[in-house]
Amino acid sequence: MLDKEFFGSTTIGERGQVVIPIEARKALNVEKGEKLLVFGVHKDTIVITKLSSFKKMSAEMAKRQKDIEGMLEKL
Repeated sequence: MLDKEFFGSTTIGERGQVVIPIEARKALNVEKGEKLLVFGVHKDTIVITKLSSFKKMSAEMAKRQKDIEGMLEKL
């Protein structure tokens, strides 16, 4: 399992496209045509995640919503 792996760098092309390094695509099983979500975090951070992973995380959070709310109330 990957844990905070660094896959190198990339450059934004003239048309605004970004190439994900092949090592990252292989390790994270990102395939041609796969949908990705792009989030802006803070002022200058971009987070990219697979739509399928986001859906799984959302479903898991929905199942555990009451537990999560209870934990947040204790903070």
